[in-house]
Amino acid sequence: MQATTNLLIRQVLMPVLLPVLLLLGWYLGTRHQTYALIPQPWDVAVEMVDLAVGGINDDSFSSMLVTHLLASAGRVYGAFLLAAGLALPLGMMIGRLKLAQSLLDPMLQVLRPVPVTAWLPLSMIVFGLGPKSAFFLVALGAFYPILLNTVFGVRSVEPRLFEAAAMLGTKPAAMFPRVVLPAALPGIFTGLRLGLGFSWVVIVVGEMTGVPTGLGAMIMDARQLSRTEVVIDGMILIGAAGFVSDRLVMELGRRLLRWSPQHG
Repeated sequence: MQATTNLLIRQVLMPVLLPVLLLLGWYLGTRHQTYALIPQPWDVAVEMVDLAVGGINDDSFSSMLVTHLLASAGRVYGAFLLAAGLALPLGMMIGRLKLAQSLLDPMLQVLRPVPVTAWLPLSMIVFGLGPKSAFFLVALGAFYPILLNTVFGVRSVEPRLFEAAAMLGTKPAAMFPRVVLPAALPGIFTGLRLGLGFSWVVIVVGEMTGVPTGLGAMIMDARQLSRTEVVIDGMILIGAAGFVSDRLVMELGRRLLRWSPQHG
């Protein structure tokens, strides 16, 4: 009974304690403000319902939740797959081949500190206003976390694994698929998890490029109209979508890497 109670506290009560306290502080801080840019929690909840099903405000945001969410999700997952398709082979080459490290790593390290927001004007010049620029910026945000963790994972393979594989008859040409790749998979999955999370972080910047739909576009439109409750709803939706995405990658990692202590 005591163990069940402790489990209930850890898994149910503790995770909701801080959000409840924040909601309480938010309510207490806004309850006496009749006209303010910071809305009350109830106003944000009502606006979320209107975003989902309409029938309350009947404005340009009503019943648009699914449309905006699907538009952003399509850009995030599409750009994430593109970033992973480029970063994974590059990271493996840089981590394993000295020539690739000497040729590619210096330029990538110079470009890595440049923030995604700095790429915004250039992306609009190259790709124009619209989804292509947003797609590029989101892919750029996901690229470096995947790349760096892949490089780290490949370089972290213990030398004794190669010795053991050689003793078991593994040929040098088969070392990469049989030794390097399995040993580097925990680091690679960490990079994929971080990359997908950064994709949701960057989506607001990406959708500042003139796209008509998307959570970032909705937030920017609401900001211009001083609809703070819509802005907060957009933030909540991005956080929820990012959380679900992260859980999916973690679950996939647990299933594929049950042998790894990091993902067991």
